[in-house]
Amino acid sequence: MENHTTDSGNWEQTTGYDYGDAVPCEGTEEKHLAEKLLPPLYSLVVIFGLTGNMLVVLVLVKYKRLRSMTDIYLLNLAISDLLFVFSLPFWAYYAVHDWIFGEALCRILSGVYLLGFYSGVFFIILLTLDRYLAIVHAVFALKARTVTYGILTSVVTWAVAAFASVPGMVFHTTQKENGHYTCSPHYPSGTAINWKYSYTLKMNILGLIVPMAIMIFSYSQILKTLLRCKNEKKQKAVRLIFVIMIFYFIFWTPFHISTFLHTFQYVLFVTSCEFEARLHKAIQVTETLSMIHCCINPVIYAFAGEKFRKYLRVFFRKHVAAHLCRKCPALYHEDLERVTSIATPSTAERDVSTGL
Repeated sequence: MENHTTDSGNWEQTTGYDYGDAVPCEGTEEKHLAEKLLPPLYSLVVIFGLTGNMLVVLVLVKYKRLRSMTDIYLLNLAISDLLFVFSLPFWAYYAVHDWIFGEALCRILSGVYLLGFYSGVFFIILLTLDRYLAIVHAVFALKARTVTYGILTSVVTWAVAAFASVPGMVFHTTQKENGHYTCSPHYPSGTAINWKYSYTLKMNILGLIVPMAIMIFSYSQILKTLLRCKNEKKQKAVRLIFVIMIFYFIFWTPFHISTFLHTFQYVLFVTSCEFEARLHKAIQVTETLSMIHCCINPVIYAFAGEKFRKYLRVFFRKHVAAHLCRKCPALYHEDLERVTSIATPSTAERDVSTGL
């Protein structure tokens, strides 16, 4: 993970840039901001992110039983969010204190964070393509959108995400700087600036430009098809994935822009310590905003997915209310058949269902 507090309290700070004879900025103010801002916000993200995404996994596995390609991708997206959340307690502690967890955990947690980030992006892309096939190429989709293909593409996606995460994991090391232990990226001397530029460009391209291009193309074609056929069920089918896509860009675009400006500030601007401090603060704020995204998907399911709400009611009535009020069967008794009965009868219609 590139963006957590080192001795200077900023994103990639002085570890990858050759300042020559110049004295790097201290970044004390940004360090204080990180100490106040990050731990409480990370803690809230962990609580809501864990709870929400574990409920999504529960519903998909226990009630939906992973019957479609969409279910497979939604499950993997929830797992990506859980991976992302897993590393946050360590970074929350590190925002205030020294890195005390050793070099192995420094590398592993940096890799886990990046794996969660890249896999989350890739599965949102796959969900978009899944909707594109189901709506625009419905006949071909009947053969292509199977659980088997969903599993195979998911395995390939995790492999690609792991490969994209390797450099971040390899270059993160622990080091004692000004009496404090840090966990930050340290690139090879002589090529540090090139590694730094390539790392940021890769994150911007894979995390923003590629998904945006794919989603704009896919949804433009989907909207053309829907305007022609005006099928209400297909319109509902697009809503969930479209909302997931919109929220992804709302929460992640500011962070990608901030990291790009920070990395290339010496190329794009006549910079100063004051300007650099503003960029550091912008990154801290936008990264915290981006992390909230892993809590949002379960909320989207709750509002956009009718089946998801019904399955949750079944779960809480049977397993929560049943223990809280054993003499109140009316509170938790509900036949699961009533929930599953809303499934459409034909295979073609099932293939354009929202998945939740």
